[in-house]
Amino acid sequence: MNLSLATIFLCLIQLFLRFSPVSADDADALTAFRNNLLDPNNVLESWDATINDPCSWFHITCSGKWIVARVDLGNANLSGQLVPQLGQLTNLQYLELYNNNISGRIPNELGNLTNLVSLDLYLNSLNGPIPDTLSRLQRLRFLRLNNNSLSGQIPVSLTTVATLQLLDLSNNLLTGQIPVNGSFQMFTPISFENNRLQPLPVSPPPPISPTTQPTRVGNSATGAIAGGVAASAALLFAAPAIALAFYRRKKPQDHFFDVPAEEDPEVHLGQLKRFSLRELQVASDNFSNENILGRGGFGKVYKGRLADGTLVAVKRLKEERTQGGELQFRTEVEIISMAVHRNLLRLLGFCMTPTERLLVYPYMANGSVASCLRARPDSQPPLDWPIRKRIALGSARGLAYLHDHCDPKIIHRDVKADNILLDEDFEAVVGDFGLAKLMVYKDTHVTTAVRGTIGHIPPEYLSTGKSSEKTDVFGYGVMLLELITGQRAFDLAQLANDDDVMLLDRVKGHLNEKKLESLVDANLQGNYIDDEVEQLIQVAILCTLGSPSERPKMSKVVRMLEGDGLAEKWEMLQKEEMLRREFNHMHHHPNTDLLIADSTSDIRPDELSGPR
Repeated sequence: MNLSLATIFLCLIQLFLRFSPVSADDADALTAFRNNLLDPNNVLESWDATINDPCSWFHITCSGKWIVARVDLGNANLSGQLVPQLGQLTNLQYLELYNNNISGRIPNELGNLTNLVSLDLYLNSLNGPIPDTLSRLQRLRFLRLNNNSLSGQIPVSLTTVATLQLLDLSNNLLTGQIPVNGSFQMFTPISFENNRLQPLPVSPPPPISPTTQPTRVGNSATGAIAGGVAASAALLFAAPAIALAFYRRKKPQDHFFDVPAEEDPEVHLGQLKRFSLRELQVASDNFSNENILGRGGFGKVYKGRLADGTLVAVKRLKEERTQGGELQFRTEVEIISMAVHRNLLRLLGFCMTPTERLLVYPYMANGSVASCLRARPDSQPPLDWPIRKRIALGSARGLAYLHDHCDPKIIHRDVKADNILLDEDFEAVVGDFGLAKLMVYKDTHVTTAVRGTIGHIPPEYLSTGKSSEKTDVFGYGVMLLELITGQRAFDLAQLANDDDVMLLDRVKGHLNEKKLESLVDANLQGNYIDDEVEQLIQVAILCTLGSPSERPKMSKVVRMLEGDGLAEKWEMLQKEEMLRREFNHMHHHPNTDLLIADSTSDIRPDELSGPR
């Protein structure tokens, strides 16, 4: 009898392991990685080996099928080494380990991660060669290995990864030649700078064919000298372009170039595709009104289809060449070209003529968060709660990248649901850098005109004109409330019966009374988890605190959304608010610290941007 019970027990264990939601290989691989790291900040405290469910661990994201899809440990102050067991995470799509102090070699086993989309190991202390096995990652789009101590040659096999969109191998100790075939044709010298790589030989310019027109007899010596000087100067200035053209070996129909400083000293572009105006006219059916995707403060956005069938969004600045329009063009081209992240809108190219300024982006199949919340067709289902959570986290990651990982730092300055776009997988993509402002570290900026959108402008920006990264944090918090309620920021005040009661008072009241159903978007039809809604509201409230110094950084917001530190931060806020109320009650001071400033009556309408 006892033997039978033991047999049944063992069978049950086997069945449990077989049907366990998460693969045991995933748990073993992550545990092995955890055991090989030093974690002074206890970032990995939740990685409990006794809990065989990595999907419950912080910094791990699982897909709907209980499969580990993301490991997000960037900027976590980790040290140690990568382990071969990471190659067991065969369903992993994102391995984000940037800005740590991880040393040692990149394991060959990472080549087993055939579903990987992004491998981000920049700013560590990795050494040794780049594994040739990475060429197996045929779905890889983002590969950043820069700012390490990697040595040896660049594997030629990497050029076979046709999906590669971003490559950065700069600031290493790489030697040998730079491959220039396959997918590497699209990358520029910036991707390989500050190594020990061999410069490519510069081909001499082709000989000038003799002219068919008769030469004039009796040209003066002065004319001959002037002609010689002009030809030499032309070759001198053409040499860099010839070298760059040889380096890239582009297809004839693709035109990539650097804008010369002489043409516009304020534009500092990377290599982007320059479209002809005719290409974009054909793509958009001559900018037909039927192709308008949205209207912004500086122009319209059109849907277009390029000659190769690629769908794009073309932003056409207003015809009147206003100071603001040109400023926005220069700003967007410069900033977007150097800000590359999964959750940021990627600039494909641009068009610049004496009368036109156009920007070309990938087409976002699912529009914006705002359109999905409030302007979706009846045939399209509403955003479900898991997608809304993913949007919250993805957009936070994009903004955190702008603030912490761009040099110089970048402030978006117009974060709202209209500017959070959704790709074909409903992944959040932060778009519209039209109001973005380059931010010097530890600096705030005084602007001559307040820019932004009603309901998203923080009080300090209204009163002083000073913007900082906390301006974006405020806008993000309001966007979270839009995501939860489905309401416009400007309409959210209507949730309150009393005109004198601001949004946060109303939200906090419902939160304290556990009346979440009156806040949550009715389109969800109750299909959400109360605790998760409550946590998201808490994050929104922390982001919209009246004092910018009290708002968390976006990197902290990301960690809170991943479950790290929110409870402690919220408890601290509750204690501070209780003390503040007691003080205000004793001294009869009105409490204004937790109000959202929603009044923009003193701002001209043309200074408020609209949706894209």
